[in-house]
Amino acid sequence: MGKIIAVANQKGGVGKTTTCANLGICLAKEGKKVLLIDADSQGSLTISMGYPQPDQLEVSLATILGKVIKEEEIMPTEGILHHEEGIDILPGNIELSGLEVSLVNVMSREQILKQYVSLIKDKYDYIIIDCMPSLSTLTINVLSCADSVMIPVQAAYLPVKGLEQLIKTISKVKRHLNPKIEIEGILITMVDGRTNYAKDITTMLREAYGRNIKIFENHIPMSVRAQEASTQGMSIFRHDPKGKVAQAYQTLTEEVIGSEKWCKQY
Repeated sequence: MGKIIAVANQKGGVGKTTTCANLGICLAKEGKKVLLIDADSQGSLTISMGYPQPDQLEVSLATILGKVIKEEEIMPTEGILHHEEGIDILPGNIELSGLEVSLVNVMSREQILKQYVSLIKDKYDYIIIDCMPSLSTLTINVLSCADSVMIPVQAAYLPVKGLEQLIKTISKVKRHLNPKIEIEGILITMVDGRTNYAKDITTMLREAYGRNIKIFENHIPMSVRAQEASTQGMSIFRHDPKGKVAQAYQTLTEEVIGSEKWCKQY
């Protein structure tokens, strides 16, 4: 049975999509079967996986969730695309915005995505879901079906201060919708190694949240190469395999797998 990791932050531009793509592909490199789900109407993860026109795809996450709402049959592989670097992706596009509106009148609207994921999760070791940068109904759907949440945070003051609302929302979801959900950890991204600023931000995070939430030891450095990889529809491991960003995501992947092994032992 696969582990479901939501990658969430209500602030955009903090490296959520980059983290989803590179963590997923690195897990695949380690022999894991991985599905990425793009739950953002902007379709950024879909674009970064080599599908530059997500709104033109015939089947997307919105299509699948629409079938769940209408109680129509869904084939296990329906809508899932295969990326050449060894992962599967269920794309997202602008149709998710319309679906969000229609969810208002749906019974158990926070559980629609969970119903779909329950059909496919046994086929994967990891399902990684890229959330939209808001605490929307669709984001609540993602949190309702996830085992854990990874929170990428840009190494800057304001993004760190915005964490409190997200953590409160995760706590509410845990109390009312999904008792098993945990915070995988806070991942500090877009770190400028030329300054001590990131160290100050890390200290701030540890003082504010470190007692109750894991702060990943590994930081993701700021790099133009990571942005270039996304625009070319490939991972950093193919675009710049020996670079510092690839090394950082490799270390992050080892941390994620290591935490799984530890949990299984205990």
